[in-house]
Amino acid sequence: MGTAAALGLPLLWSNRVLPALELSLRGRTAANVLFAAGYTSVFRGRPNWFSASGFRWGIGSSSVVLAGYVVALSIPALRRFPLEIAERVPETSTLEWIALHIPVGTVLAEEAVFRGTLDPLLDDSLGSSAPVIGALDFGLWHIQPARAAGDPVAVTVLATAVAGLIFGELRRRSGSATAPALLHLAINAGGALAPVAARWIDLRR
Repeated sequence: MGTAAALGLPLLWSNRVLPALELSLRGRTAANVLFAAGYTSVFRGRPNWFSASGFRWGIGSSSVVLAGYVVALSIPALRRFPLEIAERVPETSTLEWIALHIPVGTVLAEEAVFRGTLDPLLDDSLGSSAPVIGALDFGLWHIQPARAAGDPVAVTVLATAVAGLIFGELRRRSGSATAPALLHLAINAGGALAPVAARWIDLRR
């Protein structure tokens, strides 16, 4: 299957097929993992999960993000922003959301598809334009999720495309999808924990 199919299938899955299935949260997590496994197999993904370089780059970049969350939570003027974020943990507990659905249904599935499979394929076939095209595809993957969450679609697509550029660069520098996966996990899990942590800090004070 060609480059066009590799670009189009994730968008069809995320924005059409998966929403049409009307699955529960656990069902969506399982379905995303199955899609990622099939996609990686068909397009011969090269995630290189157990790369030492991937772990080094991933731990380094995620540490910066987690440190940023700690600083923000320690400053009252910044801590109010997480407190204003609506808690989005549908159908499950916060613990299950952070321990299962974010790392597996989101991070593992998306990094296997995009950084582990699509980006290497685009690098081989498109050359210098590959990072931008791969990042844009990652942004467009989030159209329906943004609509379902009530988020502004254009802002979500732009923000996730920029994240895709950063994740893709990490993959290229480390030679592994592990590096962007760890950064991705730190951003998402930290964002989910920040409102909980902010409320706890305010109650303690």
